[in-house]
Parts: sequence; structure tokens; C-alpha cells
Amino acid sequence: MTLTQFIERYDIEDSVVLLEGKRNVKEEDKEKLFALGKLLAARTVKMTFRSGNASGADKFFSDGVNSVDNKRLQVITPYFGHRQVENQAYDTISLDDIDIVSESEVLYQSKSNKKMGKLIDQFVSGDKNRNSIKAAYILRDTIKAIGTDDIKAASFGIFYDDLDKALSGGTGHTMKICQQNNIPIIDQRVWFGWLVDDEE
Repeated sequence: MTLTQFIERYDIEDSVVLLEGKRNVKEEDKEKLFALGKLLAARTVKMTFRSGNASGADKFFSDGVNSVDNKRLQVITPYFGHRQVENQAYDTISLDDIDIVSESEVLYQSKSNKKMGKLIDQFVSGDKNRNSIKAAYILRDTIKAIGTDDIKAASFGIFYDDLDKALSGGTGHTMKICQQNNIPIIDQRVWFGWLVDDEE
């Protein structure tokens, strides 16, 4: 998919595009993440960009979007006040704002991450401690993709992944949830090319 094809297909009302990825970003890639966020915000009008407000890729992408139009940046956070100083989004939704017990599909799909099943049950039952708070991040990652009764599902996902350990960690969980729900995704193997095409 080319940049032009992506914009034609997804710059429409109610379109939500995930812009996120790994916390560890190669030094030479940081400016590319910023450049993509800036490029997409400048070349589109209607799409909303969604992030998880993490350090690394999320921040660089968001910085790029914000350099053009922060009103189209939305973040979903695992708890109220998460990285508040770094949060530049116009719209912030915290897991604390969501009645997670009533979101059966979010719970079910989050538990596809087998290591997190018991922690999710603990967290949802109200037993919140150092370990169970990890469940909030996985629940947040699932919601970023499939949404809730009140939050739109993502239309498309653009990721910065660790290509040596692809689809691992929280980023990998989000990517897998997208794939399971037929939400198209790409990583830097595709979108690095968009930056080159835009320069030509």
C-alpha cells in the first residue's frame, strides 16, 4: 500500500489510525517516526490518531502529529495521570473511565495473552497491586485496537516493531489483536518507504 492509497482509503469520517510501537527506538529511526506523524497529520484532514502514551515510538509519532494538529491526537492510558507531563493529546481516555467489567469482549480478547489471564481477573476484581497493574496495560492495548461500547475501534494500525523479535510484548499484543479482528496493520518495512516517496 502506498501513502496515497492509504490516505484515499482512510482519511474519512470516524477513521481511527493507531500510531505506536516499541519503547526502544533506534537512534537513526527517531526522526523517521516524528516525520511520519507530521506527514500524516499534514496530508490528512479527518482521521484521528490514537496512541498509548508510552515512551519511545508512541512519543515520537505523537510529537510529529502535535507539530501539526494536536486536536486529532487521542491517547488511551492504563490509569489516570499516566505519564501526564508527556501527554500532549487533545483527547485522553483512561482505563479508570471505562467500566471494564461490562466490556466482555475486551476481557475475552485480552486473555488471549495467556500470561495475563490471572492478572486480568485479579485486576478486574479490584485487587490492584504491583503485579495486577500489568493487566491494565494489556487491557489498554486491547481497547486501543477493538474499542469499547463508547470508544471506536481502530480502522488501521501503523507500528514501529522490533523486527528481530516481531510481535512481542505489548506492541505485539496490540498487533495480534488487530490481526484477529481484521484491522489492517503495517510496520516500518512499509511506512519507511512512504517517507522516501514523499521526498520524491
